[in-house]
Amino acid sequence: MDREHAVFLLKCHAFVHEDLEHPKMQRGFLGMLRPFNGELVEENFHELMQIIEVLADDLGQPALDREIIACFWSICQLATAWAVYPEGMLRRNGLLTADQEETIEEWIDMISYAVMVLLEGEGQLDEALWGYREYIKRT
Repeated sequence: MDREHAVFLLKCHAFVHEDLEHPKMQRGFLGMLRPFNGELVEENFHELMQIIEVLADDLGQPALDREIIACFWSICQLATAWAVYPEGMLRRNGLLTADQEETIEEWIDMISYAVMVLLEGEGQLDEALWGYREYIKRT
């Protein structure tokens, strides 16, 4: 995956791409949560982690692409508000199982941690993806 494709997919996962009918918009990371059909699509999580790896150099630069940061922020903030907070629409309406609640929270934590570490500076990719690599080993 190159940078251009990573940014395209990131926009789809954040539900900010202009093509609202694109399948990745409809069932991407935020798309899978609203409306929620009962399934967390693990492929979306893995794709976001791959996007983070592709954009790692961008995230370590002194001048950041505001659109990229906004996408990651939206994904983490909205997914947390909808699926993690007890009064979020998915939990309040009993749409998530206990396992799904735990899974989505873990995914959001890994995404936000990786982005945070990379924002701290260059050369941090191993640390940023450590939790994700441990997740892969145990699943």
